[in-house]
Amino acid sequence: MSKYSFEFKLKIVQEYLGGKGGIQALANKHGVKAMEQVHRWINAYQEFGEEGLLRKRQNQNYSVQFKLNAIELYQTSELSYREVANILEMNNPILIANWMRKFRKEGKTKKHLMKETLEEQNRIKELEKQVRILQIENAFLKELRKLRKQEAQQRRVNQSRESSQVSEDSSN
Repeated sequence: MSKYSFEFKLKIVQEYLGGKGGIQALANKHGVKAMEQVHRWINAYQEFGEEGLLRKRQNQNYSVQFKLNAIELYQTSELSYREVANILEMNNPILIANWMRKFRKEGKTKKHLMKETLEEQNRIKELEKQVRILQIENAFLKELRKLRKQEAQQRRVNQSRESSQVSEDSSN
């Protein structure tokens, strides 16, 4: 796909907005092979101004979560790919269409994996909760054992004193 300069794109958009031709006519006039390309430039300009026509110097990397959010927005609304792209401040709705196509192809597997991951995370949380409860119980029982041991020692000391006093009283 050939790259077009910012000035070239802006010229076509301004001609379109100035009523100097429709999308197909302007694409033909300026030698743009796909009229959809002109349509994307017009949309990008209308949504983001001149900045929408600037060529990105490097490709944007989107996180998996961002892609899933875009797919979910598309699936749960009646918005077009272009409208979803505009909401997400993307100037290339074709990316969302590609993500959607890939998701439909591989989605069931990914959904299953995501569900398993979520179940595993919930299981881990439950096990961590059980471990904390057992640690608290263990600490309580240790403390209780320690207190009982101290009480038993105190009773022996008291009995020993009483025995000593009884012996002394008897000898007197």
